[in-house]
Amino acid sequence: MIKIVGLLTRRPEFSHAQFVRHWLEIHGPLAHAVPGVRRYVQSHIIGTRTRPDIPETDVDVDGIAELWYDDEAALERAAASPEMKRLTDDGALFIGRIKSYIVEERQIIPRDQ
Repeated sequence: MIKIVGLLTRRPEFSHAQFVRHWLEIHGPLAHAVPGVRRYVQSHIIGTRTRPDIPETDVDVDGIAELWYDDEAALERAAASPEMKRLTDDGALFIGRIKSYIVEERQIIPRDQ
């Protein structure tokens, strides 16, 4: 399993509420058509939490997107599909900045078997 995690910031002309509405109601349904996507999660930022003993990072995001694929081949097929092009074209309408990471999950709770 391979996962892409993206940190998304809205375009300046969008409020956070407008960004969330477009992302959930318009962009989200487009993801259903992309071949090979095993799972898609939108994490909508509703607040922040600070810790007095650790300084905050200067990262300003409106949401976190997670896309799961069976393997890198599935990711590459999805990336080359016209359905993904429609998804990324739509993203350009409301996403101002994005930083994406390819990650390997290490499950802590419950313990990996």
